[in-house]
Amino acid sequence: MDDAVLETDPPKDRWNIVYLILVLHGIGILMPWNMFINAKSYFVDYKLGSDYLGQYLHYASIFMAYLTIGSQLPSLLFNWLNIFCPIGGKLTTRIVWSILTEVLCFVFTVALVMINTSQMPALFFWSTLGSIVLLNMANGIYNNSVFGMAAKLPTKYIGAVVLGTNLSGTFTSIANIASISITPDARTAAIYYFTTALFVLLACFDTYFALPLNRFYKYHELIYQRQIENQDSKQGGEDDKIPYWRIFKQASPQLINVFFVFFVTLTIFPAVHSDIKTSNKDFIFGDTYYTSVMCFLTFNVCALIGTYLSTLVSWPKPKWLFIPVVLRVILIPLFLVCNYHPIGVTRVMPVLIENDYVFWALGAILGLSSGYYSSVAMMYTPSCVEPRYSGVAGMFGAAMLLTGICSGILFGMITPFIVQHVSI
Repeated sequence: MDDAVLETDPPKDRWNIVYLILVLHGIGILMPWNMFINAKSYFVDYKLGSDYLGQYLHYASIFMAYLTIGSQLPSLLFNWLNIFCPIGGKLTTRIVWSILTEVLCFVFTVALVMINTSQMPALFFWSTLGSIVLLNMANGIYNNSVFGMAAKLPTKYIGAVVLGTNLSGTFTSIANIASISITPDARTAAIYYFTTALFVLLACFDTYFALPLNRFYKYHELIYQRQIENQDSKQGGEDDKIPYWRIFKQASPQLINVFFVFFVTLTIFPAVHSDIKTSNKDFIFGDTYYTSVMCFLTFNVCALIGTYLSTLVSWPKPKWLFIPVVLRVILIPLFLVCNYHPIGVTRVMPVLIENDYVFWALGAILGLSSGYYSSVAMMYTPSCVEPRYSGVAGMFGAAMLLTGICSGILFGMITPFIVQHVSI
């Protein structure tokens, strides 16, 4: 009876409740990554710093590289694995257990903040990395499960998830700047900082169970199931195995776009972007806030704006989206000729862009184009395949997103070598 009522009276997303819930889950998806990269000063300067340990150890110099690898590779592997071998089968099982695992990892991180680890830096280093690996294994499953869930709804709801991922970066950037301004004590700042992530993940956990109670969500779940049943009846009893390769080929133009957007973005941000120094000592942002504002805040706010714009207009059409996506590659050499000085590297490549405002504009372009084109490509992806496979296509999109992130991070590791050995 309820299904019949839903079909005769299609509900609307009142107050945009479902949209906002998916935005929240988008924030939750990138919360682990953003929280840890923005806590660089806590790990490198405080817990692994020479003042806290009483001696210089190599852990501080290698922590961020290990953090990057430990964060992205497990998430990438489990994201792809979750497409072909869904963990636990049901969507609810995957989302619930992945969120709970992330919550436990953040509880462990907060506990380490409170413990005096100055006498056991090796244990702190490896236990932190172990929790990061476990955290991102769970996050890989959570990531594409959410995109798979959103792909069953109208296309703008995938945009809501991408909007949330960009909002996550803005949120953590503001939290980072606030901690620099308000809290001089690194230990107290870290407790508040990581506890905030706990509250966000618990909110994601609660709101997931609110979705099945929403009439709009139930209606689109019903439509999705009916589309599957209609496809099955047309197939006339053919093999029910999911044609992964066919889905991948049909969606491949947009999957390549998703990959390349994130490849270019992560080649530059944050590795190159955060190591660009001020060219003018009298610039409005001093050394204390320069990287936090010019790199993290600028990129994340502009990515958020770009994602929002994609919900208003989608340009160009799917067939031509590859053109602006490929043209973004020119941003890589432009950032390299800014005042980019990696730690421990003597630069031989000449600095051609010595204007802080030009660098700021490039950062804004990077963020805007990343947020806009990644969202448009992700929204186009499910429409490339039959409706009953839109969820799988959405999961492929999430997996290609992470593949682009990992590839960009790895390629970004050679940029110090480029500026050290290539002269124009």
